[in-house]
Amino acid sequence: MFNKTSREDWETKVQQQLKTDDIYSVLMKDNLEGLTVQPYEDEVAVLLPNLPKVEEATQLVAAYDSLADENTFAFLLDRNVEDLLEKTLFINNAELAEHISLEESNRYLSLIDVFSDETDGELNVELGRALIEKDFERMIAVDVALHQNSGASIIQQLGAALAKTKELTEEFGPEILNKMIIRIAVGGNYFFEVAKIRALKIVFNTFSKEFNLNEIPYIFAETSFRNKSLHDPENNLIRSTLELSAAMIGGADAVYSNDYLLGGGGRLSQEISFKQQIVLAYESIINVFDDAANGSYAVEDLTRQIAGKAWDYFLEIEEKGGYCAVLRNKTYQKQVYDHALEEQHWAAEGKLKIVGANLYPLRPATKKAEQMYDAELLRPVRLAEMFE
Repeated sequence: MFNKTSREDWETKVQQQLKTDDIYSVLMKDNLEGLTVQPYEDEVAVLLPNLPKVEEATQLVAAYDSLADENTFAFLLDRNVEDLLEKTLFINNAELAEHISLEESNRYLSLIDVFSDETDGELNVELGRALIEKDFERMIAVDVALHQNSGASIIQQLGAALAKTKELTEEFGPEILNKMIIRIAVGGNYFFEVAKIRALKIVFNTFSKEFNLNEIPYIFAETSFRNKSLHDPENNLIRSTLELSAAMIGGADAVYSNDYLLGGGGRLSQEISFKQQIVLAYESIINVFDDAANGSYAVEDLTRQIAGKAWDYFLEIEEKGGYCAVLRNKTYQKQVYDHALEEQHWAAEGKLKIVGANLYPLRPATKKAEQMYDAELLRPVRLAEMFE
């Protein structure tokens, strides 16, 4: 058996290596989420229980392509496609959802959000009821991918997801909780994003217990546009691969990779983007575990911090009247704006490094951070736009 090395022994060793008594000022780094990240962890107060998924294995979702039909089992659909059998179909278009005919051998899940996030957050009750009547396996999505791509913090994303969920339960009843999908975008801060997904499961489950339920969320995770660059598609591939990995290890139920060629490169780039998932799933086998990060001291601590802050932020939204109210009075948009602007300033100053944009840049900055955002509007903005 190995003898346990005390924390004091580790600190002494690090002091010797760094030739300083104040090792924490050297090793600890600021982050935009306001989380405390220790330079190393040797214990965690209480290990979290295993955080399960809804799906037995993470679904690998592709944009529909007729050539991929035979060997792909889950598709994102924006248009009607006939003769699909024994597939999992994520419906991404409200008009398609209204007119699609269900085939018994397929599974149908809705990615349609019934909130007008881009304007005032109004809940479209009529659309919600129409989706419920379609009797999909999962009927309504709570989409906070837009929020991440607009520069919202992790805490803001999860708080908004809970606030939107509460609005849905008030309108359609708590039974909607096991008929929903939470749609998120996964960013580039790897361990924070793993913890984000795990924290989402905790706060959603806590919310469900208010109705004497014990629900876990169905999580659809897609790659972010926030950290992608128009002129560096190869770097986009690397970043999206890490995002997919974080989503699978965090325990997402389905993953989707947006085209690494911004603006859409066509069939080949879509195929390459999807096959990132294939490599991760079949070479690394990380899509089959419920909670692969369980027991990691650092991730456990991050998960607890994020869950606690997200719950407090959700309560703050509720005190101000709920999700629709804070969008109508532009409170939420202003908070996202403040965070997004700070993140953009970090990119401008090089504190947040984007290879090919602000690190080893091909061109100087062409825009100021303040020109890129609107304090009254949720709108996707890529950090690299400043340098394009």
